Amino acid sequence: MPNAAFWASRRVLVTGHTGFKGSWLSWMLHALGAEVHGLALAPEPDSLFDMAEVASILASDLRVDIRQPERLAQAVADCRPQVVLHLAAQALVRVGYEDPLGTYDTNVQGTANLLQACRDRADLQAVLVVTTDKVYRDERQPWPYRETDPLGGHDPYSNSKACAELVVQAFRGSYFSGDARPRLVTARAGNVIGGGDRCRDRLLPDLFRALRAGRPLALRHPQATRPWQHVLDALSGYLVLAEAMAGGRAGLAPAYNFGPSVDEIWSVADVARRACHQWGGGDVVALATPDGPKESLHLRLDASLARQSLGWQPRLDTRQAIAWTVDWERQLFAGQPAHALMQAQIRAHLGPGR
Repeated sequence: MPNAAFWASRRVLVTGHTGFKGSWLSWMLHALGAEVHGLALAPEPDSLFDMAEVASILASDLRVDIRQPERLAQAVADCRPQVVLHLAAQALVRVGYEDPLGTYDTNVQGTANLLQACRDRADLQAVLVVTTDKVYRDERQPWPYRETDPLGGHDPYSNSKACAELVVQAFRGSYFSGDARPRLVTARAGNVIGGGDRCRDRLLPDLFRALRAGRPLALRHPQATRPWQHVLDALSGYLVLAEAMAGGRAGLAPAYNFGPSVDEIWSVADVARRACHQWGGGDVVALATPDGPKESLHLRLDASLARQSLGWQPRLDTRQAIAWTVDWERQLFAGQPAHALMQAQIRAHLGPGR
């Protein structure tokens, strides 16, 4: 688990803090005592950021587009961060098909702009760039994806994230190598689930909308499998890695996977039906002819490197991750405030005394 003593009063810049993962990360850092600065576009309507009152815990809440290098560089200089956690991205496969140029502009050029802004900053100790499990080339290999497997991505979103990984490699070799500060590493997480996700074309957000409307959810690819994990498990991995980076630990890898045990193989249908059971009703059906563009049917992630070298492991298995997510949404539906639900689950995840 993250070390509260490390994060206490540390200046942390979270890009993409108005998104789903960024909102959870901001509250988690606040619980650990960090001074949290956020940099992102305005939140989407009905966002977790607004529901959970994330702005109330921030030292600064900056509306900056990472595609604008001058404004971005000035914002980084003003925050004087000691750690940067880069989550800002166009993060949806389908939107990548709809707007490929915007996706590449944000995920590739935006990442390059941020790394340029982070060069030669005296106070900065670590820059962690978050990508995705979809950066790997789909070669139908029998083993789960490892950090040393070839990068690729057959759709614009996945490929843009693989390109961002290459940008990080180039900046690391050119400007962040050896004993130079800050340290620069990437993190690749599996499919995260958790309360408050309102994105379209994601399984559980779509399911909760269907449950509240009293209709079944149509599944495009019910037998597709993903490395499902609770958002707090992925975020704890990012923070444990950032601690090692900022602390100057020798021998860190250039990239780390964060995901569930390789034995945790759940299909889309399995997750949806389990969530319906936890909710107390609801149904799912398979589409006879799946709509939309091509998606990878089977993804598995090998996170053994993070377990062995960082001592990280998920606190929740897939069944528990679904239960925590459904419980959060049911309590919100019953009138509980989102920020209180987030704080309660963060305390439970971090352990006693947090």
